[in-house]
Amino acid sequence: MTLFIDMDEVIADTYMAHIEIYNKDFDGSLTVEECMGKEVWQCVPEEHQKSVRDHAKQEGFFINLKPIKDSKEVLQALHEKYALFIASAAMQFPNSLREKSQWLDEHFPFIHWKNRILCGNKHILKGDLLIDDRSYNLDSFDGDTLLFTSPHNIHSNGHPRAKNWLEVADKLL
Repeated sequence: MTLFIDMDEVIADTYMAHIEIYNKDFDGSLTVEECMGKEVWQCVPEEHQKSVRDHAKQEGFFINLKPIKDSKEVLQALHEKYALFIASAAMQFPNSLREKSQWLDEHFPFIHWKNRILCGNKHILKGDLLIDDRSYNLDSFDGDTLLFTSPHNIHSNGHPRAKNWLEVADKLL
């Protein structure tokens, strides 16, 4: 079985990074709870939205992300049982390709560089299962799908869902 795993908001916590950077830059007190069902940039004053949208363009953004809880242990077990590939859109932001690869080296060294697909569009993926936080990536996938819960997608429907990595483990291990 071939598994494709997304990075941002699936194994790398970009959502909380946006909130932390926003709060630091604007002396804010924005919380995840205030953002549920929305993108972070949608939860800040209009004059700050561009700044939040530009976080991912800043050098160091992707390299400094925290791993999602339990992702390391579950991915290690999945890696031992399945053909596992990281599939991440990495072409949109100038530093993301290099930083995402370095981040994987640090946090998921057991995933060989040959099992990393850093691409522009995921519609090219062909395999058995895609785990992603974006419905539009799952919609075009020809195999089974799991929508990984992130604050921005709590109202999304249409795909089976995993709320966290322990639920993924229950389904696949």
